[in-house]
Amino acid sequence: MTETAIEVNGITKTFRLSASAGSLKTRLIDLIKKNRGDTFTALDNVTFSVKRGETLGLIGANGAGKSTLLSIIAGTMYPTRGTVKCSGSISSLLELGAGFHPDLTGRENVLLYGAIMGIPRETMLKKFDNIVDFSGLEKFIDQPVRFYSSGMYVRLGFAVAVQVDPDILLIDEVLAVGDSDFQRKCLDKMNEFRRKGKSMLIISHDMHTIKSISDRIAYLDHGRLKGIGDPDSIAARYGADSLYGKTASIRREWGTGEARLTGIKILGEDGAGCGTATRGRVLAVRISWEAANRIDTPTFGFSISDDSGRTIFGSNTEIDGADIPFIQGQGTVTLYVDTSSLASGNYMLSFSLHSRDHKINYHRLDNHTPVCLDDETHFDGICRLPTKWEIR
Repeated sequence: MTETAIEVNGITKTFRLSASAGSLKTRLIDLIKKNRGDTFTALDNVTFSVKRGETLGLIGANGAGKSTLLSIIAGTMYPTRGTVKCSGSISSLLELGAGFHPDLTGRENVLLYGAIMGIPRETMLKKFDNIVDFSGLEKFIDQPVRFYSSGMYVRLGFAVAVQVDPDILLIDEVLAVGDSDFQRKCLDKMNEFRRKGKSMLIISHDMHTIKSISDRIAYLDHGRLKGIGDPDSIAARYGADSLYGKTASIRREWGTGEARLTGIKILGEDGAGCGTATRGRVLAVRISWEAANRIDTPTFGFSISDDSGRTIFGSNTEIDGADIPFIQGQGTVTLYVDTSSLASGNYMLSFSLHSRDHKINYHRLDNHTPVCLDDETHFDGICRLPTKWEIR
């Protein structure tokens, strides 16, 4: 487990965007004018390693550079700068239909894949029955793959990729195309690979799946490695970042300014700040404030909303019986919220500092802080209500 299977060191990949696309004439004019267009950086100095036997998940928004990174590791694309070192044979399923010739049959494409991988024809013929059995395409294996549906492409591609028994398996988001039964079959195969000590690098937008099969997760954002580590915390960070961007239009800061909320910090169990996510039942939030002049009987409030901005619950220090005679200078208040009744997911927190009679709003932060609540229990809906069954 200490041996490194994949070592990515300072990978940068830039693409040149053509100033004018289309005819040969326009391209020649661009070349004569030395108008080579702009460049786009898909990956920017990405460095990480994958241990032998480790599964690393790759997450990030569309266009973050995930597929480009997998292509470079697979050797189907070269980096502009940086190096990749892999120890062992690599099998990959990078995109729908990649490596398949549309005019060849499924049988011929299986053998072609083996030839591209450097696997002797005799070996592929021995594995052929297992490949067909796993794919479930017995009736269609001698049909040209141009007649295959997207699901059939995935079935055959994944079956070939895993049955050649590689040391390293690279999988792009193609599994989302398959049906639920085949997805379950694929997940079982991945778990078998993990037990055999194989290394895997997997892209997925399904957070539940990728957290369940990954030892670590790497988070790419606009070509940069924004974080790598524990699946729950990295997935929560990505979820919070995504929610923060999604809710930009409903964020609002306003108030008279006589007093201000100067900082919002989600706390961990040890009281230290832990970013924008929690895995516990109790959500702890430290709210920093400042007031140049004395303000009598102020009220601190909060509310929690879903990712559409609909308020789920709200309360304040007055309602909860936490009397504050006055504030002046600087200080903090800490809010504790039992979130055990809420479903796992992404939420937004709003905060307020106002007069007790609600007539003066000193400072309000609407839909300010994203928070990801993660729990192993599941139920339908957004909140869990106390229930009891009586059977006679």
